[in-house]
Amino acid sequence: MDQPKMERILRLMKMLTANSNLKVEDIARRMGISPRTVYRYIDTFRMAGFVIKKDDDVIRLDTSSKYFKDISDLVHFSEEEAFILKSAIESIDENNLLKQNLKKKLCTVYNYKILADTIVHPKDAGNVKRLVDAISQRKQVILHDYASAHGSTVRNRKVEVFGFTTNYIQIWCYEPESESIKLFKVARIGRVEILGDDWQFESEHKTGFLDIFRMHSAEVTCIRLKLNLRAANLLVEEYPLAAKDLKTIDTEHYLLETRVCSYLGIGRFVLGLMDDIEIVSPRDFKAYIKQQLKLSLKKISASKSSKKL
Repeated sequence: MDQPKMERILRLMKMLTANSNLKVEDIARRMGISPRTVYRYIDTFRMAGFVIKKDDDVIRLDTSSKYFKDISDLVHFSEEEAFILKSAIESIDENNLLKQNLKKKLCTVYNYKILADTIVHPKDAGNVKRLVDAISQRKQVILHDYASAHGSTVRNRKVEVFGFTTNYIQIWCYEPESESIKLFKVARIGRVEILGDDWQFESEHKTGFLDIFRMHSAEVTCIRLKLNLRAANLLVEEYPLAAKDLKTIDTEHYLLETRVCSYLGIGRFVLGLMDDIEIVSPRDFKAYIKQQLKLSLKKISASKSSKKL
């Protein structure tokens, strides 16, 4: 069987087990195939031993089929095993890319309700599950009581969620209101409500560039920093993905060459380690750091003056 056909079958299997209310015509349209082809694949599932359920015009694969049960038994964890797994995963740094990949692989083969407590923060587990369901069903959602860090506001946001960043920390969304791609932090969402409305802007669903400091923008700037051993170690500990952009100069010094979306993230890091970092380029970033230092000194002077009064 050729790979594209296999991918279509697996995608159809996922759609037929997602508990959505999609009709055969809807499935055919989303997959870019004819309804007749969908029915042919469904017949293949039936002949292979899967149980097919039909409710009006909605067809589903019954997950109680023995094949699904066999898969579930293969990856079943006892309470003790789940506890050990949770401890092992949580011992990995929160921003480690390996942790992200492990979580995603577990989610593809195991019951999410059981894994939720293991792979995401308990308070966010319900929201993450609904976000995963919304992506699978291609439904719009409302992020209730989202606390924005930039505007210091709390309000509802209607979006189309289409992806996660490292370890499900943030979600990639298209926001119809602003007509733009945005990143929202899962921890700042009060509650996720899945709407009955299908995606309307799927052609706009394009993940942007996310730099090692977790900043997102359509524009990027190349940065070169010279770090001593202490700064390099702290950088990798706080931002593990920076390791791929670090080059050794000698046993005590490293060169960071990376692209950033904003001076905000990298600026905070540099300002905290001024004695350990030399800015090589660009000049604009040097000017930014000088400006931030001036603002900090101004605030300190103002604070001392108010105390004297």
